[in-house]
Amino acid sequence: MPPEREMPRGPLGRSELEVSRLALGSWRTFERIPREDGLAVMLAAREHGLNFLDDARYDDETGTAPIPTGYSEVLFGDLFRAAGWDRADTVVANKLWWEFWPEQDAVAELDGSLDRMGFDYVDLIYANPPPAGLGVADMVAAVSELIRAGKARAWGIVNWEAGPFLEAIRAAEAQGVPPPCAAQLPYSLVSRDWVESEEMSAALAASGAGLVASFVMAGGVLTGKYDAGGHGRASDELDTPRVREARELGRRLGALGSELGVSAGALAIAFALANPAAASVLFGATSPAQIAENVAALDLEPVIVARLLGL
Repeated sequence: MPPEREMPRGPLGRSELEVSRLALGSWRTFERIPREDGLAVMLAAREHGLNFLDDARYDDETGTAPIPTGYSEVLFGDLFRAAGWDRADTVVANKLWWEFWPEQDAVAELDGSLDRMGFDYVDLIYANPPPAGLGVADMVAAVSELIRAGKARAWGIVNWEAGPFLEAIRAAEAQGVPPPCAAQLPYSLVSRDWVESEEMSAALAASGAGLVASFVMAGGVLTGKYDAGGHGRASDELDTPRVREARELGRRLGALGSELGVSAGALAIAFALANPAAASVLFGATSPAQIAENVAALDLEPVIVARLLGL
């Protein structure tokens, strides 16, 4: 079945990957909701034209998973196939956590993920900052070997500071290997400095990497869900200055959304999409309705984004 809408796609950095402007993450989602709900989310994402999916290995936090780590990947692979995604037309990302390094090197870590997902390769492998004892240049060499071996098509960084990011770019150039094509970084109306700093802007420009904006709703705070009695990652931080500020901004987003007939989440996504460096915006969802609400961000006019900047 073809997607019900044509979602814009664009190149991911200097790679050959073409990604949808919105990306679906799993972030401990599918092991926390019934399988039928997870399948409904995956179907909705495909029907709305997303082709960029982000998975990762997580340790079990439910106490019910049949394996202690990586059950998130097992579920992702199962739902991917059940939802009928076209593997050749889908960009699938995963992460290197380096959690078991040096006993487990990059090849072994990704091989484990691929086995649990039931995939032969991932399109994009994100490298988390290297652990103590693993130099940036050595890490670049290790990740590049994954690409040479056909286990990944391209690589990116996730949650790096600008200095080490620039070091990785220089190391890739010195080794004659592709630079990172993607930088997954937290970016929201309430947290802009990481992406917009002069140093990170220079690193993004030097690498040509596309920004994959994450945490755009500040863990759900900008959607107003905590004001409505919801629970989540920020539940224990509601009285901190940072979260109080985000909650107030979320209330203003909600008011603007009510005026415009869109969700606060869509407005939060629209802000991130407006950054010229943004190749895609990553979000999670537990229902098809959330997918539809978030996709509405693509139809918002630039004048609305200008109003967001004035909030």
